[in-house]
Amino acid sequence: MVEEKKTKSEPKEKKVVGKTTVVKDARKEIKKDLTKVKTDKGKKITDEKIAKPRIVLKKKKKKALRHVSAGRVYIYSSYNNTLITITDSDGNALAQSSAGASGFKGARRGTPYAATVATKNAVAKVKEYGFSKADVFVKGIGSGRESAVRALHAEGVEVLSIKDLTPLPHGGCRPKKIRRV
Repeated sequence: MVEEKKTKSEPKEKKVVGKTTVVKDARKEIKKDLTKVKTDKGKKITDEKIAKPRIVLKKKKKKALRHVSAGRVYIYSSYNNTLITITDSDGNALAQSSAGASGFKGARRGTPYAATVATKNAVAKVKEYGFSKADVFVKGIGSGRESAVRALHAEGVEVLSIKDLTPLPHGGCRPKKIRRV
């Protein structure tokens, strides 16, 4: 007689100990938790046997852009760079740009052309707000002062006023020695 060996039919379900968190790279997270995954037969589980978890991304709601028709433009021009910040009437920044952020490096950042390009980039960011009128505040002694204001006008922004905020000493500390070139 042939005797059949009776084996217990054990379920092959996987038991996960603890909770797993789903991050952007879900495969790496599963590999870390392989030590916690067990089967009843004690066999090792490979990556192919584990199903990839689905990552659900929440859609962001689009914010309604506020309409800002008039505001302020702050231009800071130094020997090395030109910074442009566009704000609303209360002083809340809407956009900013600089010659360095516009792709210029080294000594070319201080040129009038770099200031023009930086101003065009800042105005392009603000056009979606309906920005059309501006009070201009200029600070610094660089070569990009005048060209930035001209570029602002060329881009269709009506310049209401121009004010110079460059700090001037009256008395005070002894100035640096004059630069000899």
